[in-house]
Amino acid sequence: MNAQERAFVAAVWKFYREHGRHDLPWRRTIQPYKIVVSEVMLQQTQVSRVLPKYRTFVHQWPTTKALAEARLKEVLTAWQGLGYNSRAKRLWECAQVVTQDYHGRWPRSYEGLQSLPGIGPYTAGAVMAFAYNEAVPILETNIRTVYLHHFFPQQQAVSDQKIAELVKRTLDQTQPREWYWALMDYGSYLKQTHGNNIQQSKHYTKQSRFIGSNRQVRGAIMRTLTRHPMTRSQLRLELASFQSTNVEQQLKRLLAEGLVVKQGGKLDLP
Repeated sequence: MNAQERAFVAAVWKFYREHGRHDLPWRRTIQPYKIVVSEVMLQQTQVSRVLPKYRTFVHQWPTTKALAEARLKEVLTAWQGLGYNSRAKRLWECAQVVTQDYHGRWPRSYEGLQSLPGIGPYTAGAVMAFAYNEAVPILETNIRTVYLHHFFPQQQAVSDQKIAELVKRTLDQTQPREWYWALMDYGSYLKQTHGNNIQQSKHYTKQSRFIGSNRQVRGAIMRTLTRHPMTRSQLRLELASFQSTNVEQQLKRLLAEGLVVKQGGKLDLP
C-alpha cells in the first residue's frame, strides 16, 4: 500500500472504532444461513426496515432446514413490507437446495455459494467474509461510496474494476469480516453527511419511481392475496385504484414466476 492508501485504512478503522454499528444482529452470528437472510433482505432496502423483519424471520425459521420445510405462502407473507418478493422465493429455494443437496451444510467456497438460487457474486463474497472470515474482494453500494469519496472525488464514470483494484490493495487479510463492516458503516455515514456520490459510478442506474410502477402493482397484488384467496374479479375490485390492464399484466407475470398460483378458480399465494 502507498501512503494515501495507508492513511485511508487508518481513517476507516478509526471511524469504525468510534461510530461502528456493532449491535446489528447479523453481526452477532457467523452462521451462513442467517447472514444470507440478512444480505438478501438488505438488497435495495434500508437497515431500519430490515431490522424488525430480520428478527421475526430468523425467530420463525431459525435454521436452513426450518425455512426449507416452510410453505412458500408463509415465507411470502412474512416478507411483506420488504418488497421484491422474488427475493423471498429465491431464499426459500436456496434453503431447499442446501438442505436436500448439501445435507444442510452451506458451501464453503465462493463458487459453491454462487451455484445456489439467488446467490450472486456479492452475496457469495459477503458469506465468505462474514461467515468464514475469508479475504474475498466484494463490492456493494456503501463500499463504492467510500472509495469514490476518498480516491475519485472529482471523477465521473468510475468503473468497478478501478474500485475493485483498490479494494484488493486495502483489504485486511487477517480480519476481513470487520474491515467490510467498517467500510459499510463508513459508507452509510458518508451518504448521510456528504450526499450520495454513487452517480459517479460507471455502473450506476437510476432507480425508477415506485409510485405508479410495476413494482407497486406487483406488491399490491401480493399484499392483497396474503389476506385470503380470491377470484380475478375480486382482486381487480380490491385493486380498483390501479389500471386494470396493468394489474392483469403483472398478475400474469406473477403466475409465470410462481409467486401466485390459481387453485379451484381462485388466486392465492403458493
